[in-house]
Amino acid sequence: MKIIRFETEDHSVAYGAFDPGEPGGAYIIEGNLFGDYRVSGKKVAVRRIMAPLAPVNILALGINYKKHGEETSLSAPDQPVLFLKATTSVIGPGEPIMLPAAGGSEVDYEAEMVVIIGKTAKNIPAEKAMEYVMGYTCANDVSARDWQIRKQKKQWARGKSFDTFCPLGPWIVTKDEIEDPDNLAIRTILNGQVLQEAVTSDMIFPVREIVSNLSQSLTLLPGTVILTGTPEGVGFTRTPPIFLKDGDSVTIEVEMIGKLSNPVVVERL
Repeated sequence: MKIIRFETEDHSVAYGAFDPGEPGGAYIIEGNLFGDYRVSGKKVAVRRIMAPLAPVNILALGINYKKHGEETSLSAPDQPVLFLKATTSVIGPGEPIMLPAAGGSEVDYEAEMVVIIGKTAKNIPAEKAMEYVMGYTCANDVSARDWQIRKQKKQWARGKSFDTFCPLGPWIVTKDEIEDPDNLAIRTILNGQVLQEAVTSDMIFPVREIVSNLSQSLTLLPGTVILTGTPEGVGFTRTPPIFLKDGDSVTIEVEMIGKLSNPVVVERL
């Protein structure tokens, strides 16, 4: 099932079961998305698709593809390398990524498959990790490289947490629809040009190991999103570098999940 979070014609926000091939709206989901819920028989028009959830936490992995580590001159880690992004960085499909007025000349794209936690997880073994996964979506881990690498002494949080720096969507694909999340094609398309292209089987740590590892002494609440890392082909490692600029259009595509597209604009004060 594809679950969307959307704005209705009366400007309220709802969750719904959505079929991209069936025009005319979505079937309202009643109840708690991370508890007991049901798909009602009520179909309503979709005014605007939003980010598929408002995350309680955004956990993200660095260097989870070996070739990305090589292009950044970083060796493969022994365990998942965790950083956090601010929840205020989330936007949905079609919303603009803003090149920050605080300094936005080195803003980069990063295609990522996202794991969504469906129930509270702590200290869980890898063999049980998938029981805690609700589903998957796409993300763009937008990153201001000057802030990430130089201005903040390699502390990543600010350079990855500016407003609009975490596009998510277009929907949640429930885990029953994806038999093997560790074998999906993933890519970034910038202005029609493919700049990242890989398969999630290239990840150093597969999904079950990621969820298990992050749950050790760290509670994963329902509604936590986990960005599982980006493959090779990011902009700042290229010669010359490719950074996002005003007027660009960037699309993140993950097989069996969907396409997440966002325009790029300059933040206006």
